[in-house]
Amino acid sequence: MGLILDKEQLRLEENQLREQVAALSVDQKRQYYAQELQQIKDPDTYAALNWAFVAGLHHFYLGKWKRGLINLALMFGGLLLYIVGPFTLVGSALILFVFIIELPQLFNSQNVIHRYNNQLMNELLKQFDHHSQD
Repeated sequence: MGLILDKEQLRLEENQLREQVAALSVDQKRQYYAQELQQIKDPDTYAALNWAFVAGLHHFYLGKWKRGLINLALMFGGLLLYIVGPFTLVGSALILFVFIIELPQLFNSQNVIHRYNNQLMNELLKQFDHHSQD
C-alpha cells in the first residue's frame, strides 16, 4: 500500500510542477525544457545499471558519487576477501550486504527516478523564480 501512495504522491507533485512550468513565459519554457532534457534521468537506465552491476553504478548515474564509491569498495573488497581462502565467509557477507542494500532500489527504481526528476524540476523552476525577482 505504501508504494501505491508514494507513486500517487509523486504524480501529484509532478503535476504541480508541470503547472508551474506552464505558467512560465515562452522564452523561460524554452530554457527550462532545454535544461530538463539534458538532466532528466531514465528509470530503465537506472534499473539496468542496478540489475547488471549491483555494485552501485546506478548511484553514479544520479551523481551520488560518495555512495557509489562506498558500494564499489564494499563489493570489490568482498570479492577480494572471497577469493582469499581464510576470509571467504567475510567476503561473502560483504557481497551479500551490498546486495541486500541495493535490492530494494532495483524494485523501486521507478519511484527513485520519479523522485529524482521531480527534485530536478523543482530546482530548475527555482532558477526561474530567482530570475523573475531580479
